[in-house]
Amino acid sequence: MNTATVEGVQTRKLYIESYGCAMNFSDSEIIASIMGEHGFVQAQDEYEADVIFLNTCAIRDNAEQRIRERLKRLRSNKRKNSDLIIGVLGCMAERLKDKLLEEEKLVDVVAGPDSYRDLPKLVAEVTDGARAINVLLSREETYGDLNPVRLNSNGITAFVSIMRGCDNMCSFCVVPFTRGRERSRDPQSIVREVIDLRDQDFKEVILLGQNVNSYLWFGGGPKKEYKKLTPLEQETSVDFANLLEMVALAAPKMRIRYSTSHPRDITENVVLTMAKYPNICNYIHLPAQSGNSRVLDAMSRNYTREWYLSKITMIRDIIPNCGISCDIIAGFCTETEEEHTDTLTLIEEAQFDFSYMYMYSERPGTPAAKKFTDDIPEDLKKRRLQDIIRVQNEVSKTKNNNRIGQVYSVLIEGDSKKSPNDWVGRSDENVVVVFPKEQFEKGMYVDVQIERATTTTLIGKGLNESIPF
Repeated sequence: MNTATVEGVQTRKLYIESYGCAMNFSDSEIIASIMGEHGFVQAQDEYEADVIFLNTCAIRDNAEQRIRERLKRLRSNKRKNSDLIIGVLGCMAERLKDKLLEEEKLVDVVAGPDSYRDLPKLVAEVTDGARAINVLLSREETYGDLNPVRLNSNGITAFVSIMRGCDNMCSFCVVPFTRGRERSRDPQSIVREVIDLRDQDFKEVILLGQNVNSYLWFGGGPKKEYKKLTPLEQETSVDFANLLEMVALAAPKMRIRYSTSHPRDITENVVLTMAKYPNICNYIHLPAQSGNSRVLDAMSRNYTREWYLSKITMIRDIIPNCGISCDIIAGFCTETEEEHTDTLTLIEEAQFDFSYMYMYSERPGTPAAKKFTDDIPEDLKKRRLQDIIRVQNEVSKTKNNNRIGQVYSVLIEGDSKKSPNDWVGRSDENVVVVFPKEQFEKGMYVDVQIERATTTTLIGKGLNESIPF
């Protein structure tokens, strides 16, 4: 067993691998904090670990298959170290529960997203020879009192979770079943975490939630419907626009971003707050999923194509240069070729800066799996996905070409992947920018003049250190 001694206290080594969305990576920082309080230190790699946690995603089938393949590869670690404990955590753990213990014989611990405080006890149970599971969902847990351990941080950007769970029940999505109902975190605890990051010289925070726009705290309690609040509760409540303002004022020299927004819940007040404070980035991730109203209804998105486009218009009326990105699903159940074409024209009309684009993946237990047959052939899904990628790439390339000659304030995040002589960072609108290092340093804001562009990246020359706020 790989143990160490820190100030006379025996420690064990923990290695965490994160898969999926930013929420999962944020959760891994919470897990590291909890385990650290019980004597675990971070292992440099899987080979020196006493405990390996895979923090998993279940949003698509290929995500789960990646975890299964990873578990197979970890068998050799288990053979070399019979005391090694392997845990599957997060959404896949919540979805499959005790099946993971039955099907994957080397899994010792299974814990859902609301059970992380129980992990030290679960690991102790395994040490005593048993296997352990806790997948109970909570209506209160937000982990708001913990100080996350910033894993693999670039020292520039940090995630701050503001809420957990989701109430939207989109027909294709497992999140309400794997992460439970919405719970909003105490806004004061969020502000304290942001201030702590500010004092550690982080330059940017990303506020996270499955649907940040439904954030609501009412004077001492988590979210419930605003219309059901008493007049006093309404007067003392904090919604997402209020929270954005609180964070912007608490850290006026930090960039503030957020993700993700459900189109149904984004309000004019949120966008006006973004426009009011220069340190709130002019960027919104606004998943549409489809460009056809009938398909949107089948997806239980609770808006139409026209309604979605009205939100795009509202955003750009208030912030003309706002960066907007999207999630799009190709080949949802019953989608016709004409309805697929509606998605292509939505991309052109909305002029998304970029999109995350996927083929529909049926998830067991979701409303869509119960109500619809997954009737779009795989080859047709692939072709429709390629159509979507082609149109989005055309839009992205045109938008980036139109940025040539302009100057953007870019926050340097680190080395470019393609050249150690270049920095990479992002503009206020969340566009990736690469430029020569020259005299500039990581963490600086730099005015960069754009000289050329690709579909995904702007390439330019740094002019001078900028003061963006």
